[in-house]
Amino acid sequence: MKYLIYIVSIIVITFCSSCKQESSKKPIDSMAIEPFTEFNEIQRVEPSNWWVGFKSSKLQLLVKDDSISMAKPEISYDGVSIEKVSKGTSPNYLFIDLNISESAKAGKFNIVFTFDNGTQKTQTYELKSRSKPAEDYKGFDSSDVIYLITPDRFANGNPLNDVFAYLNEKTIDRKDDYARHGGDIKGITDHLDYIHDMGFTAIWPTPLLTNDMYRASYHGYAMTDFYQVDPRFGTLDEYKKLADKAREQGMKLIMDQVVNHCGSEHWWMKDLPFDDWVNQQKSFEDKTELKKSSHRRTINQDLYASQQDKHDMSDGWFAPTMPDLNQQNPFMATYLIQNSIWWIETLGLGGIRQDTYPYSDKAFLAKWAGTIMTEYPNFSIVGEEWSYNPLLIAYWQDGHVNKDGYDSNLKSPMDFAMQKQIVSALNEDEQWDTGLVKMYEGLANDFAYARPKDIMIFPDNHDMSRIFTQLHEDVAKTKMAVGYILTLPRIVQIYYGTEILMNDTAKPGDHGLIRSDFPGGWEGDATNAFTGEGLTDAQKDMQLFMKKLLNYRKNSNAIHEGKTIHFAPQNGVYVLFRILDDEVVSVILNKSSDTSLELSRFEEVGLQGKQVKDIISGEVSTWGDNIAINPNGITLFTTKLN
Repeated sequence: MKYLIYIVSIIVITFCSSCKQESSKKPIDSMAIEPFTEFNEIQRVEPSNWWVGFKSSKLQLLVKDDSISMAKPEISYDGVSIEKVSKGTSPNYLFIDLNISESAKAGKFNIVFTFDNGTQKTQTYELKSRSKPAEDYKGFDSSDVIYLITPDRFANGNPLNDVFAYLNEKTIDRKDDYARHGGDIKGITDHLDYIHDMGFTAIWPTPLLTNDMYRASYHGYAMTDFYQVDPRFGTLDEYKKLADKAREQGMKLIMDQVVNHCGSEHWWMKDLPFDDWVNQQKSFEDKTELKKSSHRRTINQDLYASQQDKHDMSDGWFAPTMPDLNQQNPFMATYLIQNSIWWIETLGLGGIRQDTYPYSDKAFLAKWAGTIMTEYPNFSIVGEEWSYNPLLIAYWQDGHVNKDGYDSNLKSPMDFAMQKQIVSALNEDEQWDTGLVKMYEGLANDFAYARPKDIMIFPDNHDMSRIFTQLHEDVAKTKMAVGYILTLPRIVQIYYGTEILMNDTAKPGDHGLIRSDFPGGWEGDATNAFTGEGLTDAQKDMQLFMKKLLNYRKNSNAIHEGKTIHFAPQNGVYVLFRILDDEVVSVILNKSSDTSLELSRFEEVGLQGKQVKDIISGEVSTWGDNIAINPNGITLFTTKLN
């Protein structure tokens, strides 16, 4: 009996061993694999995701959670390693420096935070594949005309997102120029056909991120979350859809960003990571007097500027409700740079407009722009430098030789100087040193710029009186200003409503009025500028003028890249030419009542005997001894030399 039991045992053991050997030969995909479990136990991790394939392998995570500084983070994922962990002054922050090697693949992994008492919290993090190569992120250039929009005032595509009870500003009121009016991302998306058909090639909405402020949150420049779309404007998916739909129509999306300040209701203002996260932080926390910026922006270029003046300018708050971010804190600097890259990658941006450019630390700005341009070599950034001095504007452009050795890495500053000269030229009487000569001499200052055609010009914007108001509601002069701007060697920005002569004449300079509702953007509007219904004859004429010129410009290589020749004004007439290969565009500004221009003075351009076509009327004339021109207005001709 014992012998029989022994024989049976041997058989069973042999059979089981054989089974194990056969099992080990099965392909891996037939074996049971434990599914990946996702966790979301940390209050906040920013950036919320990242991508593989960047030139830089560095990523710094801001981690916010109760007493998280007491925890040790660990990651087990091929190609990703923790290089350094830093604690904030507040116990509720950790900053984790990661290295993402070239071998890292897109996927999800868990970050495990282990506390001293052995408890753990886990957060899932994702690395994504990039949607397109970095070289395919094409920025704006001199071929572009950008349509600037204040989203709250353009069109209300979804009335259901107008009000959210959990936000601080809880109502909309279209009768109040400083309240929310309900415009949103869907409203822009719904009218992309109009923008495209007008001839614009890019759109720039003012900031669309959350502004959970108590008053005047509509403008977007007091952000309370740098990674969240304001729900009153829509969702991140709607923002992505806007970018996609714009690209489908050949238009770029430019994002308005702010690295200088945030809103006083920003989530971190209740628990700041470091003692120097914002400038004048002690005064803020102690509720003592906060100093506003001196706005003396020349300290950035001034060889003789005192340290006190520099401090008063750069560390002062832009407004009492806008805490000034301290970009000299390295964690803040990294946070802001990564935030910009996150939005470029998330939306596939065609450019960034950086608000209040000279107010931030200029060494940081060079690093911020340089990092972006290193990752995206064909990208574009425009910085707001509100200065009427071309020397100050030139200082900020990449490639300009500055005495202090500063190189901004910024492709495009903004041309407030030329904008002011245009308005002065058209408003002033014609004399030796006033009138059109202001345009002529203003453009002559282009010698100061590294690349004039990369500077952004505009007739007006969201912070200044409408051009129609600046020119005393003179339609002919408004056409002259816009026509001249659209033919200059520049990138051009046009504010929504310029095409229908929107104005702020009742209260010149009042921001709420400047940013009035675009007619037709709300159901029940008596006037609809999208369809033309209810517009006056003057508004329709201006809209058609711009549509014809914009669509001509869209395909004009002479305007995009051509040589510029202009002739000093005489007898109230100023003439400018844009020339490339066989295309010549002639721009004639006439502040006199003359209806004919004698042409011998312009012989060097080579138009004698050529047929020229009026871009607006379509009429064809011969460039002979004289040519008919519009009195007290602008005439635009195009011709082919061959």
